[in-house]
Amino acid sequence: MPRILPALILAALSGPTLAETEPNVFMDDRSSPESVVISFYNAIHRHEYLRAWSYYDPDDAPDYPGFRDGYAGTDSVKLRVGEVQSEGAAGSIHSSVPVALRATATDGTETVYTGCYRLTQVQPANQDMPPFRPIQIDAGEMAVSDQPFASAMGVCTE
Repeated sequence: MPRILPALILAALSGPTLAETEPNVFMDDRSSPESVVISFYNAIHRHEYLRAWSYYDPDDAPDYPGFRDGYAGTDSVKLRVGEVQSEGAAGSIHSSVPVALRATATDGTETVYTGCYRLTQVQPANQDMPPFRPIQIDAGEMAVSDQPFASAMGVCTE
């Protein structure tokens, strides 16, 4: 059974926070939009690119070989998650998750990125035919930031 990091989850729910896991800790939590994004970057940090890719909605997922190869020079990542905004529509909940990311390349170079992920959850009570659809990433945009990691944060716009 995977080890759950309650402090990480509680901090993510309370506002901008460093969402860091130990490299050897496997985290796959699809219970909230912020947990999906944290799990996504846990997979990237652990170089588990197929698992990271699996958090996307299959209809909106990027090309897997290009996605995987885009992280070829990445050694590690650290993530900060901002305040999640959610709204319901026609049996689904759409959420925007602002993030800041510090990526360390295999050569030691550090780059700060900011961006926003958009996720959708089909209400579980509305799902009665397999397969069950968990919260999934619909889209994500990241850009290089000139802000230090400690104060950088993405902005989600409609």
